[in-house]
Amino acid sequence: MAEDNYFENAPTTVGGLRAVEMFYRGIREIETGSVAFFQSRTRLNTPGLGTLMPENFRDVAELTNQCVSLFEMESLQAIEAEQNFRNRDFFFRWLSYYLPPKYLLDRGAESHILGMMVDHGVDSNRICFELPAKLLTEGTTRHARAISNMRNNGFHFMLTGFGGANCPLMKLSEFPVDYVLLSQEITSYIGKNDRSNAAVKSIIEFVSGLGAEPIADGISNSGQAEALYEAECKYIAGPLAGKYTAERYIRKRTEGYLDKEKE
Repeated sequence: MAEDNYFENAPTTVGGLRAVEMFYRGIREIETGSVAFFQSRTRLNTPGLGTLMPENFRDVAELTNQCVSLFEMESLQAIEAEQNFRNRDFFFRWLSYYLPPKYLLDRGAESHILGMMVDHGVDSNRICFELPAKLLTEGTTRHARAISNMRNNGFHFMLTGFGGANCPLMKLSEFPVDYVLLSQEITSYIGKNDRSNAAVKSIIEFVSGLGAEPIADGISNSGQAEALYEAECKYIAGPLAGKYTAERYIRKRTEGYLDKEKE
């Protein structure tokens, strides 16, 4: 660890808030409207810089081993949230949170993560690790092997931001992820015209053909959801599915989200 590791020496609370604070949103199945997965998003509450969003701290943290300390803290909160959701009788398949690609190269990472799940009584099948789209340009065969090994132990992996600017689509074939979160740059084309719909459908077919399950991000209305369902994309995230919310405030919604949106 670097001697100036912020996360290692950071206070646990800042201004009454957790220094590392995680929020969650549901990823919903289009056909039923029910929550299939929970995706997390982390905010850092700092004494000097205020609240930082992932785009403001991820890359900086990954320049050093600070990302590992941050991952440890996020893991504990994610495990706590997974257990709380189960106690509220949410029937979801997994909860996701960010795994730094750099950490995948640590020889002891896999056994440490598995041990942490065992210690807290969490089934590895209930955890999905999020990987950034930059893995496609910066990832190596070592990353791919680590992903395969962890999948063999039951963990899931989701590549996020797929299809955005400077995202090499063909590189996806080199990394055996389970899920691919389609960038809003792709999903924004849904409903523009027949050619746009066909282009989105081709990307969905491309992802599915590699054995991964596509999830469409940024979906805001039922028309988009219906077009995606016709294109054989089963899952959506975004305004229609629900916003990021603190775990303690998340409760079941009984009405179908598509019906509610149409009212």
